[in-house]
Parts: sequence; structure tokens; C-alpha cells
Amino acid sequence: MQVMIAAAENSAGFVWLLCSFLTVFCFGVYGNLLHTGQVSMKDPKVGRYKAFLMVGVAYFVVAVLLPALILVPSKDGFQFEWKGVWYSLIAGGFGAVGAFGILLAFGARGTPVVVMSIVFAGAPIINAAFSIFLHPPTGGLGSINPLFFLGIILAATGGGLVTFYKPPPSTSHPKKSKEGGILPPRDFAKFLDRLNTPQVKSPRMVNKFPE
Repeated sequence: MQVMIAAAENSAGFVWLLCSFLTVFCFGVYGNLLHTGQVSMKDPKVGRYKAFLMVGVAYFVVAVLLPALILVPSKDGFQFEWKGVWYSLIAGGFGAVGAFGILLAFGARGTPVVVMSIVFAGAPIINAAFSIFLHPPTGGLGSINPLFFLGIILAATGGGLVTFYKPPPSTSHPKKSKEGGILPPRDFAKFLDRLNTPQVKSPRMVNKFPE
């Protein structure tokens, strides 16, 4: 943490760090929200595709409409370099495929706590390797600090531990009615009141067992 703060002080403020924490928070809740959206579709066959469509709508609003509103007033807003266009399109494609892969994992009975832990443990490894490939260090691989490789090993270990020691699913089930369905909240409350109400002895029982 001290290294991060020192690096932030040497940069142009803490804006980049705050933006990084914003991304951490958004990606941290992303998996659970996506899983809830898929389940809430109540469609085991194509619910994941419906949820993915809604993700695309959100991407369109955030990544198309908002940037367009920012670029319209600019004089050179819609002049693009082709290299930047292609790399950006490829990056967007990888992001969309990654989101769809998460939905497929949920559809195969993967849970958010396991799936997202594997994703966030494995993604830094791929990111580090791909960054070295695109931007090789000046002194070669030998100039890289050994702690860098230790961090990769720890990240992979964390993903494996989460996979093999995931928390067991809940065994509690809601109360069911005589017909086999789940009791509505009002009926279930009446059922509890009936259990707590003391039983009144009938006249026959009173006469049969006199005090």
C-alpha cells in the first residue's frame, strides 16, 4: 500500500488511483449482479442470452451514447486513427466474449464467488504476460524482479484454492404447503400463529378427566 501511495504522489495526483478503485468496485459487484439478472429471467434455456442482451444495452448507453455526447462538441472529435480503431474494437470484442463466458459459467452451475474469483485470479496473469509481450522490458526477462513471478504464482494458487475449497451450497429450504408449493408470506404467518395459539380443551375432555 505504501508503494501505491508513493507512486500516486509522484504522478499527477490521486485521480488514477481513485479511478482504479472505481473499477475494482464495479468489477467486484459485476459477477453477482450478472448472475442475479440471469436467474431473474426465469428462463433456464435462453435466460443467459437475455441477460447478455441487457448487458449489451448497458454497454451501448455507457460506451456509445456518453462518449458521443462528449465528442460532438469537439472540433476533431470524429477523426480516428485506424490502428486505434482496430485495437479498440478488438478490446471491446474480448470484453464482450469475456462477459458471455461468465454467463456460460453461471449456466453450467458455477457460482459467482467461484467463477469471479477464478477470473480475477487468472486475469492478472494473462495481463502481465500479454503486457510483457507487447512492451518487452528494456533489459529482457532477466531484468524483471523475481517478486513479479512470485506474485503470478500466488495469484494462480489463490484461484486454485477458491476452486477446490469453495463454500458448500445452502441446505435450507423454504416451507412448503400441502400441495407441494411454497407457502405465500401471509399463509405462512397464519400457520405460525396457529402453532403458537394454545389449544382449548373440549367439554368432553374436561368431563372425562375431572380435577
